[in-house]
Amino acid sequence: MITKLKGIGKRVLLSANSLKKNAWRAAWILALALGHPVSHGIANAALPVAMGNTALPSLAPLLKEVTPAVVNISVLSKSALEDNPLFRDPFFRRFFDVPEKREPQVSAGSGVIVDAVKGYVLTNNHVIRNAQQILVTLKDRRQLTAKLIGADPGTDIALLKIEAKNLIAVPIGDSDGLNVGDFVVAIGNPFGLGQTVTSGIVSALGRTGLNIEGYEDFIQTDASINPGNSGGALITLNGELIGINTAIIGPSGGNVGIGFAVPTNMAKQVMDQLVKNGEVRRGRIGLETQEVTPDLAKALNIAVNTPCAIVTNVDADSPAEKAGLKPRDVIIGVNGKPIRGSADVRNRIGLIPVGEQVEFKFLRGGATKVTKVKIERPYEVLGTSGESLSQLAGAAVSNIVRGMPMYGRVEGVIVVGIEPRSPAWQHGLRPGDIILGVNRKKTRTIKELTGLLRAVEGQVGLYILRGDSTFVIVMR
Repeated sequence: MITKLKGIGKRVLLSANSLKKNAWRAAWILALALGHPVSHGIANAALPVAMGNTALPSLAPLLKEVTPAVVNISVLSKSALEDNPLFRDPFFRRFFDVPEKREPQVSAGSGVIVDAVKGYVLTNNHVIRNAQQILVTLKDRRQLTAKLIGADPGTDIALLKIEAKNLIAVPIGDSDGLNVGDFVVAIGNPFGLGQTVTSGIVSALGRTGLNIEGYEDFIQTDASINPGNSGGALITLNGELIGINTAIIGPSGGNVGIGFAVPTNMAKQVMDQLVKNGEVRRGRIGLETQEVTPDLAKALNIAVNTPCAIVTNVDADSPAEKAGLKPRDVIIGVNGKPIRGSADVRNRIGLIPVGEQVEFKFLRGGATKVTKVKIERPYEVLGTSGESLSQLAGAAVSNIVRGMPMYGRVEGVIVVGIEPRSPAWQHGLRPGDIILGVNRKKTRTIKELTGLLRAVEGQVGLYILRGDSTFVIVMR
């Protein structure tokens, strides 16, 4: 079971055995540092405390510097009934004696201050989704109302802004420099208990295929993270932020030592676009790739262990075709850096803004070649009138018909218009998005889409194609 770590507004008492186990694990981690100088980045302190003539290992000096940068986030959101068009009808409410006022839902999560001057706070999109009001509580107990700068459902990253003096930010580190086995500390607000610190190691890097987000390049850690840790900080022992805690795998939604964080190099690229545009503007290059299996590597006459991805399709008249890329080309690098595989190529392209160029290094016939491709806007349908659906309040959709650029290439329903700040907008839908399915069921027409939406009770998972990338938007 994969669980995003948004708080549920309930308190859970942890067993003494669990606490004891985590304490022993932290002791083992710290014991390894005995006798060696430790650089703590902000703190710049060696192991500081002694009992008699014996030094006691402690992360306290480091945590004293970084924990003020980790905040608790409380979100007030609409009740599920408020999004139902029937319950917005005054006659229906009166006939069925539905109260005029309904209590808002309250949930809890975490966030990290990354710019003390501008008051920027990174968190997860699923923490603040559907928020009517966002309240940030600092470690010194100050409570501040936050403004949402923007959010990106594809990476599950959101950026908030708070107005306050004497804020403390944690420096953003280079997540590409991480190695499996590096020690890390997770800081957040599990189960609404308040700020909590746990420790562990980096268990794996570049985790993909978990179907948690549209763009997956997760850091896996065994540092204990639980519901409510969403948006919290994953910190290195030199006091740098290298991940935003996002999800766990557990049979009952609790921690079993498998947690995931969005790496900071991905989060920072998203943040830069959110600051500039209020959203991530992804484009297309018309390129499809897949992983290279050992058998395929032999057929292509390349080393079996070569990190690469093979081009399987290039759209006609696309930027990729214009740049000279062809099927069977083997991509080995993007923008001067080696890749890990097909998912890595997709992630790299998905984080480059429309209008910029991406450089591909690839193999063809035994020769190494380099080309540059310009990211174009996704499919546009300017001037097309759309149909409004009550389940997608604020969005206008259209069937894909002859004359549209994507006709014959994509089966789905295209979003042709969005009302700013409408429910559809706040959930992440944008003009040009193509709805491919609802809750794992394909849709090709507005009629099919309407039927699928009406049959769903509770949350709706919309499978979206934006540019060359697919991801899921969850709506209620």
